[in-house]
Amino acid sequence: MAKLAFLGLGVMGYPMAGHLQAADHEVCVFNRTAAKADKWVAEHGGRSAATPREAAQGAEFVMACVGNDDDLRSVCLGDDGAFAGMAEGAIFVDHTTVSAKVTRELYSAAQARGVGFVDAPVSGGQAGAENGQLSIMCGGDEAVYARAEPVMQVYAKLCRRIGESGAGQMTKMANQIAIAGLVQGLSEALHFAEEAGLDGRAVVEVISQGAAGSWQMSNRYETMLDDKWNHGFAVDWMRKDLGICLDTADEVGASLPVTALVDQFYKDVQKMGGGRWDTSSLLARLRKLG
Repeated sequence: MAKLAFLGLGVMGYPMAGHLQAADHEVCVFNRTAAKADKWVAEHGGRSAATPREAAQGAEFVMACVGNDDDLRSVCLGDDGAFAGMAEGAIFVDHTTVSAKVTRELYSAAQARGVGFVDAPVSGGQAGAENGQLSIMCGGDEAVYARAEPVMQVYAKLCRRIGESGAGQMTKMANQIAIAGLVQGLSEALHFAEEAGLDGRAVVEVISQGAAGSWQMSNRYETMLDDKWNHGFAVDWMRKDLGICLDTADEVGASLPVTALVDQFYKDVQKMGGGRWDTSSLLARLRKLG
């Protein structure tokens, strides 16, 4: 059993922290909206703290899953930040999807304090977090990762170190790039089937068993056909992630024409009022155009 802190109790962090408490770790949580932290404690036990620094004091591992680069800086740095409360030798594990730039910045700041830092963004969505079946892609020092891995395994189906600091975030970018193209392709296939007068479910039953099959197809086609977008990963979050991908592509010299195009399609969905819709709502855009 370890003494842990968890910062950020959104749709991902809330169940992830719950898995840690259920695994008999001693967990202290922090959330910007204190009522959410109080609710978590009432449901799972453990305790809450008023600041990231207070939550991190005495913790062997501090896990975070917040919104973006600025949110991550705010919970790490400053007088009330987690780094100020962490003892030398403690480890900070960041599950937020952020830029590799802020990851390396915070890695250096952690090193200066004698604190380990692992970038560990996740894939698997809300269902993966709730079921403890996340894929976790990690960057950081090998020895630090080796210490943190058993803790992360509590909510992981796969946890792997890809390379040095920032490698986890770069891998998550590759993940989002692949998803963007897949969802657009699936949306176009379903839209084509509808316009051609075909039974969409029958079409998917057949093509999902061949080379066209994918996780997105298996897990999203029914709700897409039923015009339901109130689950999963929101369009607003995807646009944040794709913005990171496109900025980083410019830095490293990669060409992402399809990703750039799909990002604009998601912008169209936002204009339709679908910023909080699931990413599979690209089909709604095609239906409106059609």
